[in-house]
Amino acid sequence: MKHPKNTFRLIKQFRVLLLIAAVFLIYKPLQASEELFPEAQHPKVSHVIARLLTQYHYSHLQLTDSLSSEIFDRYLDNLDGNHSSFLASDIEKFEKYRFALDDLIDEGNLFPAYEIFNTYKKREEARIDYAFKRLQEPFDFRKEDTYRFDRSDIDWPATEAELREIWRERLKNEALSLKLASKDTADIAETLINRYKNRQRRFEQFKSEDVFQFFMNAVTESFDPHTNYFSPITSDNFQIQMSLSFEGIGARLTTEDDYTKVAEIIPGGPADLSGQLQANDKIIGVGQGRNGEIVDVVGWRLDDVVQLIRGKRGTTVRLEVISANAEPGAPTETITLVRDKVKLEEQAAKSEIIEIENEKGRFKLGVINIPSFYSDISAQSRGDKNYKSTSRDVRRLLIELQAKNVDGVIIDLRHDGGGSLQEAIRVSGLFIRKGPIVQVRDSRGRIDVDWDPDPEIVYDGPLAVMLDWLSASASEIFAAAMQDYGRA
Repeated sequence: MKHPKNTFRLIKQFRVLLLIAAVFLIYKPLQASEELFPEAQHPKVSHVIARLLTQYHYSHLQLTDSLSSEIFDRYLDNLDGNHSSFLASDIEKFEKYRFALDDLIDEGNLFPAYEIFNTYKKREEARIDYAFKRLQEPFDFRKEDTYRFDRSDIDWPATEAELREIWRERLKNEALSLKLASKDTADIAETLINRYKNRQRRFEQFKSEDVFQFFMNAVTESFDPHTNYFSPITSDNFQIQMSLSFEGIGARLTTEDDYTKVAEIIPGGPADLSGQLQANDKIIGVGQGRNGEIVDVVGWRLDDVVQLIRGKRGTTVRLEVISANAEPGAPTETITLVRDKVKLEEQAAKSEIIEIENEKGRFKLGVINIPSFYSDISAQSRGDKNYKSTSRDVRRLLIELQAKNVDGVIIDLRHDGGGSLQEAIRVSGLFIRKGPIVQVRDSRGRIDVDWDPDPEIVYDGPLAVMLDWLSASASEIFAAAMQDYGRA
């Protein structure tokens, strides 16, 4: 009879062998990387951005050789800041563009930016390929190794062998972290394989617009670290964050393996009211209208699936769905939903009442949490009397709290990264009668003073403002105004 400990060791080894066998089945070497090129509109957009930045940006910078060098370094750092993908020979090859990007951007010549990205993508895919192969063998943790997390101040590796060694150390470090988290050899291999499969999938899904956004942000951030270029999808998402609403079916989506998965149903949206779509359902196809062809979206990028599902209010979308409760092999379901306006109420300002007690007695405090300073500018410009904004919500919450006889109010701005400047001014005005809130100086040096637009004080009682290191921009303006007026 075998000793139980030996039997256990054999079982573990057998499990590892099974996992390695599975790796051979799921892993296939990456195909030759498909190169990306600028789209037809990108040269014109590049030229327009160059004109806007040089003529209207506050810094008054011009596209010069000096700025070109900064853009060059920033772009490389944005792609490979840890110097673990490119080879030194790649960087040497790109040096011919260091002092030429200023002219090329203005001309709309983006091929150097795409050449650099395509090389980066090729190197990354080779590293992922190496990771899959290396993970087929367990690591020897008895052998001493040193892994350097931050390589930003080290030269790019000179050879493929040096690059592979950096990645071997990286993989071993990741495996060690999992081992210290009490995972066994088989679990470590499985976790890392899945991690690099996801990384592989992301690189396979890069599009031309992604490259353009990467490069344009290297340009804009060289003028100022807070100036960014928004791609059309990024712009749409920003508008949703500012208005706390969008037109669609009302579901938060995520990805799981190659599937688009429903993470959450938003209360009050079409999906919620219909009852047809549930959390954890998988969407495998999307069709437009009641008769449009259903497009298979398995393996698609999440942004692309979201763009198919979103649409104008009143229009119809059909989804082919694998129910979360379906048995393996069960047929899919096709559901029909009419898009509508969906409000993201959970991201709006909220209030609660807390009670504290000390030697002076019991006190009831109202806490208003403001996640961001938002405003539906489009709805306001259309004359919508019920448009969403931080100041309107905070006004309502203050009135409600006073009706409940609170002894004081706390404005919680922790993790509030800011948002609308006008909303910061309006919210400040809820607590003071009149006065300037902030000064804005434009690129010509002219100073414009923004005043409290409303002489009414909504709340004049005890007030405190809470901030943390993530409170920024509009949060800082509001907090500073309250402090300067001795109001909080």
